[in-house]
Amino acid sequence: MKTFLFRSMIGLFFGGFLAVLLTYGVIFLGDQATLDSNLFVTNSLGSIFCGWLFTVTPLLFEIHSLKLPQQTALHFCTVMVVYFILAYGIGWIQPDLVNILLFIAIALVFYSIIWTAFYLYFKHQSKKLNEDLQQIK
Repeated sequence: MKTFLFRSMIGLFFGGFLAVLLTYGVIFLGDQATLDSNLFVTNSLGSIFCGWLFTVTPLLFEIHSLKLPQQTALHFCTVMVVYFILAYGIGWIQPDLVNILLFIAIALVFYSIIWTAFYLYFKHQSKKLNEDLQQIK
């Protein structure tokens, strides 16, 4: 529970920080003199929720009673469903079939790349730890 709360706080703050940076980018690079306050609040809250979602859901990989494919499937489904509902509801994804299919394709590619990178990283870390343990013996 302590880990969940800590990660929740980190995610909320990171999402808020990202929202502020994106807003600055729109103001300075987009040549916007004013912003729509409703749009700002909606997008900021969406960004904050995404920060929370993407820092808390990796805890699913710490459920040791599940095998890695089960953990991955559970994490993937959770992230995809919740993020899709959020993004569609806020308007980040336009409500037509082409955009929905494009979202799914891009999400699959990015999820696969990130999952593979983390898998290879942790595999390398465990190999190093095992080598270190062998040297101690």
